[in-house]
Amino acid sequence: MEATPEATPVHRGSIRRSVALPPALIEEVRRAAPPALRNNFNLLVREALTEYVARRKEEEFDLQMAEMARDPDLRCQSAALEREFRQTELDGLP
Repeated sequence: MEATPEATPVHRGSIRRSVALPPALIEEVRRAAPPALRNNFNLLVREALTEYVARRKEEEFDLQMAEMARDPDLRCQSAALEREFRQTELDGLP
């Protein structure tokens, strides 16, 4: 039997997943959640995963920047560019 949209309210393009979580974690998550998400676990999980992905991307970017900062060739190129543009920075423009 095919489910009707009313029986399975899923946003277009969404994929259903089933997860098993400890009850204590569920309760802690509900207490920590903003009021608008406390009673909508689906939206809460979506928000949490979106934040998780954003944080992981930021961490990866920071790691890449730190790696670039340790690269002697890149540091040399950066110093050369800084010397090149130093004069233009003295023009008094903001």
